[in-house]
Amino acid sequence: MAILEFEKPIYQIEEKIQELRDLGEKNSAGISPEIKRLHKKLEQLKKEIYGKLTVWQRIQVARHPDRPYMLDYVRAMMTDFVELHGDRQFADDFAMLAGFAMFEGEKVMVIGQQKGRDTNENIKRNFGCAHPEGYRKAMRMMRLAEKFHVPILVFVDTPGAYPGVGAEERGQAQAIAENLRDMMLIKTPIIATVIGEGGSGGALGIGVADRVFILQHAYYSVISPEGCASILWRNAVKAPDAAEALKLMGEDLVKFKVIDGIIPEPSGGAHRDPELVCSGMRKSFLENLAALKALSTQDLLDKRYQRFRQIGEFIE
Repeated sequence: MAILEFEKPIYQIEEKIQELRDLGEKNSAGISPEIKRLHKKLEQLKKEIYGKLTVWQRIQVARHPDRPYMLDYVRAMMTDFVELHGDRQFADDFAMLAGFAMFEGEKVMVIGQQKGRDTNENIKRNFGCAHPEGYRKAMRMMRLAEKFHVPILVFVDTPGAYPGVGAEERGQAQAIAENLRDMMLIKTPIIATVIGEGGSGGALGIGVADRVFILQHAYYSVISPEGCASILWRNAVKAPDAAEALKLMGEDLVKFKVIDGIIPEPSGGAHRDPELVCSGMRKSFLENLAALKALSTQDLLDKRYQRFRQIGEFIE
């Protein structure tokens, strides 16, 4: 398991507890009081550390390599997932996944970015950075869901759309812009959840939804902290300062009406207790799907339009 710098004192105590347990099993030693003392110290330390994380530390949690990715949530909460491939124009994009699945007895379309667990898979998934064919594939699947009146569940987890020359040559900006326009008109409920990184247009390209939620330690931003620091200070070392200024965590995003709610995570992040996160996500999906399906198609589209029109203030 990867250990973040600020988490090291916690893992040191956990290792000590495990050593004492192993020793107790071998020697039947009376060390239960010591284990209880360490457990109490561990819980107190967790509260102290995770209760006052800086924005930059929370971003590190959002990027944790053990954090659950899209397919982990799909496998945990859904059944009968059938992945669909290709944009019918250029190629299939392994950074953007889509397909039908069953969720609590109802058919849904799931779409989202997928990162890799090791070097080979990260190369295959392009570290979750989709090409234009990925965004065109996503829109093709949304139109398919619309045709069959199937709700769409979106999982956002990307540092941003891929900025390479090939992607630009194939129309990266246009693919994202068309998704922003066309998602506004999709005649079926859309719920988007930012599960890790929500970076720039790469996230927004599949994030135009009737409801947008974010996990507690995920972030959603117009630019990465490193990118912002490089532009403003010409120095990526200033990323922690940029992270504070960008207001990219859930609490600020709710205040600015960019998102509709925050799904709680356990202390230490979603990878510490994925089942707890799945429980909160499942409840969110069920409540909001029921509310959205009760609307007429015209009301659904009107409310989606107004939702995005109210973001930001214009002062003359």
